[in-house]
Amino acid sequence: MNTSIQKAAEAIRTPGGLLVFTGAGISVESGIPSFRGQGGLWEQYDPAFIEIENFYARSEYCWAQIKKIFYDHWGAASPNPAHYAIAAMQKHGWVDTIVTQNIDALHQRAGARDVVEFHGTLDRLVCTKCRFRATPTPELLSGAVPRCPDCGAMLKPDFVFFGEGIPEEASDRAFRSAMTASAILVVGTSGEVMPACQLPYVVKRHGGLVIEVNPDESAFTRGGITDIFLQGKAGEVLPKLLAAAENEAKDPA
Repeated sequence: MNTSIQKAAEAIRTPGGLLVFTGAGISVESGIPSFRGQGGLWEQYDPAFIEIENFYARSEYCWAQIKKIFYDHWGAASPNPAHYAIAAMQKHGWVDTIVTQNIDALHQRAGARDVVEFHGTLDRLVCTKCRFRATPTPELLSGAVPRCPDCGAMLKPDFVFFGEGIPEEASDRAFRSAMTASAILVVGTSGEVMPACQLPYVVKRHGGLVIEVNPDESAFTRGGITDIFLQGKAGEVLPKLLAAAENEAKDPA
């Protein structure tokens, strides 16, 4: 067996709490493009439609883009083997916290529980006036500008737009977990989006191990904080890591 996989398998089963930290790369194999880089969403679309000031000023245009990209296309996506592997690790009791930068809710659809959605989620709408929260049903999304069923004001997808801050509760939970984690499993993130990209550094400063799964080196690898680098697609690497950890659990000797 690959020595790095074996070392990582031993580490994720170490008592003390594993923090799983995922980015856009984990969902690429589900047909969801990353935002940045070659072939990313921002190569195809001007991100102005999710700038918060523009959203209020040009609501119909912004909502048309949001529905087309996020609900029509992304809504049809399914979890891939990487999402299922992480959910299985959590069910085994090895994972303390899952923090994702993604808004696609694929971790939950794979069976993961209590996921910290650092940038929010597509699976919830929030009223821009009364803060009522609603599920994005076809009925609610049918109008040019979806309206709150409670007060009639405009609804907004409950994820972070450009110009908005990170939800305080999500940020607090993520960084508290990073300070106590024995290891962090970094999957599919380039390490360039602040402030979430600081989580592996916090784990490292507090004595934790950094395990990284990416097809190419990231800011973490290049910066020298990665202890174990498992190079490859998340959907291929994580099932192997899960299998190795399960074998380790059966035969710890």
